[in-house]
Amino acid sequence: MSGLTRDEMAKRLAHDIPNGAYVNLGIGIPELVAKFVPADREFIYHTENGLLGMGPAPKEGEGDPELINAGKRQVTALPGAAYFHHADSFSMIRGGHLDLSVLGALQVSSGGDLANWSTGGPDAIPAVGGAMDLVAGVKSVYVITQHCTKNGEPKLVEACTYPLTGVGVVNRIYTDLAVIEVTSDGFQLVELSPEISFEYVQERTGAPLLPKQENAS
Repeated sequence: MSGLTRDEMAKRLAHDIPNGAYVNLGIGIPELVAKFVPADREFIYHTENGLLGMGPAPKEGEGDPELINAGKRQVTALPGAAYFHHADSFSMIRGGHLDLSVLGALQVSSGGDLANWSTGGPDAIPAVGGAMDLVAGVKSVYVITQHCTKNGEPKLVEACTYPLTGVGVVNRIYTDLAVIEVTSDGFQLVELSPEISFEYVQERTGAPLLPKQENAS
């Protein structure tokens, strides 16, 4: 059993973004979501370093080195895109003007706590950065991440052991193995990836996983 690739994870998440949504994409796997917009929808992608209307990465050799996202990777700007000061970008975030934030994760607890900036180790980065503002100021938070670490440890856990980015902030999780909702009862399965069983996902989840509801789409 292998699960989805990173591109497939990003495409699956994009399928759930509402038409017309203003969406911030975090660094790492979240950046890949910019490649995918369903044919019947329009998304306005935001990057915290000052661009609204971000498009996907440019073709090899066609990018502008001065047009980058928060992860310092080259992006494109769609027609009608706007550039603005970093402080204005954070005013959009803190003012509740963005509909969705897509972030990576080190750990997500069954209560929706997110740890995505530090392992707490002595060589870890010293500050949480913009993710703190995103989880506090954006209306919904989707996490996209591999289900387990490279060492096979679960990222979805009963309680986070790493420094927190936010408490009770995650709404939904997209991994290579499944789509999982965070509910008042804990992790709730929404969808299994092709050829992946419920038991396989539960074995790799560090907290109880509720099965898919029969009436869920």
